[in-house]
Amino acid sequence: MPTVLSHAVAATAIGAAMITPPRLPVWGLGALCAVLPHLDVVPLAFGLPYGHMLGHRGLSHPLPFAAGLALAATVVATRWRATGRSALRLWPFFFAATASHGLLDAMTSGGYGVAFFAPFSDARYFFPWRPIVVSPIGISAFLSRWGVQVMSSELLWIWPPAAVVIRVGGLARRRWPPEIGPDVEKHGARPS
Repeated sequence: MPTVLSHAVAATAIGAAMITPPRLPVWGLGALCAVLPHLDVVPLAFGLPYGHMLGHRGLSHPLPFAAGLALAATVVATRWRATGRSALRLWPFFFAATASHGLLDAMTSGGYGVAFFAPFSDARYFFPWRPIVVSPIGISAFLSRWGVQVMSSELLWIWPPAAVVIRVGGLARRRWPPEIGPDVEKHGARPS
């Protein structure tokens, strides 16, 4: 698994691409959605086996979980009135932010893989390309040479692509101000 921080960075980049103009509360909620699947390490402390469906990279990593969490986040965001966006525009962002967790985990160098099709199948999968050094579970192991290797790989494989997406999102916002989007500019009409 990548670190909590890198999962949040990836979600922020997705927010930069999908939620314009920037809405920091919405981006923050998206980052929380990307981090929440990490809570599956808690049952390990109570003796649940790592490879169990409720264990690490199990039931909290498949797309149905991402869809459900996205729905809950959309309800929260619309009740917060954190944005004027409709639920139909927020849900895809929260879904992509949550789903990014399992996708990044499947690109790590260790663990049992990701149960992408849980609860229908407990089979675990990795992507063929796995450049991200798997993060240890636990702070003491992270504060070691292993932790340095983890952060080095994340600063190479997650952060630069996220920075590019954030930068491109910023350039797109400058090109098309919130009140005049690409469709308005093309057709020469103002939104009603």
